[in-house]
Amino acid sequence: MRSGGGELVPNQKNECLTVSVETAAKWLGISRGLAYSMVHQKKIPALRFNRCIRIPKFALEKLLAEAGNKTGGIPS
Repeated sequence: MRSGGGELVPNQKNECLTVSVETAAKWLGISRGLAYSMVHQKKIPALRFNRCIRIPKFALEKLLAEAGNKTGGIPS
């Protein structure tokens, strides 16, 4: 995010807004391979920077909240 003067404004809590696929897998309680598969199937939203894949925290939180509201859990 940039302020009016063009400077980068850090996140107020100074924390990352994305996590790695490995971290997302741990949060979801699934294997790393399944997490990558779900990213490639677009079942987990992800940002791609060349070969680096990052998952927005808000997308994971939304996915977990939606899974908690359904009896079926995380889509497979």
